[in-house]
Amino acid sequence: MKPALTIDILLEEAVKFSEIESIYDEPLLFGTTDGKAVGTYLEQKFRNYLALSYEYVLGNSASGIDFPGLNVDMKVTSIRQPQSSCPFKSARQKIFGLGYGLLIFVYEKTDDHQNRTGRLDMQHTIFVDKSRTADYQMTRGILSILANDGNADDLVAFIMDRNLPVDEIEAHNIAEEILINPPEQGYLTISNALQWRLQYSRILQKAGDVSGITKVR
Repeated sequence: MKPALTIDILLEEAVKFSEIESIYDEPLLFGTTDGKAVGTYLEQKFRNYLALSYEYVLGNSASGIDFPGLNVDMKVTSIRQPQSSCPFKSARQKIFGLGYGLLIFVYEKTDDHQNRTGRLDMQHTIFVDKSRTADYQMTRGILSILANDGNADDLVAFIMDRNLPVDEIEAHNIAEEILINPPEQGYLTISNALQWRLQYSRILQKAGDVSGITKVR
């Protein structure tokens, strides 16, 4: 029986994997500029790497995340534009967080034209606890309103001004929930779209300095 995968083990293995991958020359990646293709390659490779030694629940379209048993999703992004997309479930995710943690691999890709191989130098490997996955400006504004004795009307006005994809009734429901259960300060930048667009620049800046954002490597 293989041991079960835990978050601690996941992060330990992410470090080892990043170190191995950073010196590996891959012919399949030569000339590739498609970030989605690179991400798919690395995600599948890491899942296969883990499966050699550990038991874990594989993600599927229903769960929507890579490690549903750990409530963690994996993201792969280029250092040149550290961002990715994720499924939109509810406008509340921008305030209360995505609902799961993120393991983020940030790479810089180089090509060896002589040997016709590509290499992914892993610049950062970062774990973001689910409590820190809300939008930075949205949560900062809400917490500022609460700190200044703001009420539900103030919160509704702020939510509507920020163009959160909700109607006024839902904005009132969210405002009442905020008063009972204030959100944690988030550190993602989440852009409104059919899918959320997650941007990680602030995560890279704050990793290791803020609780819930761990610089794994």
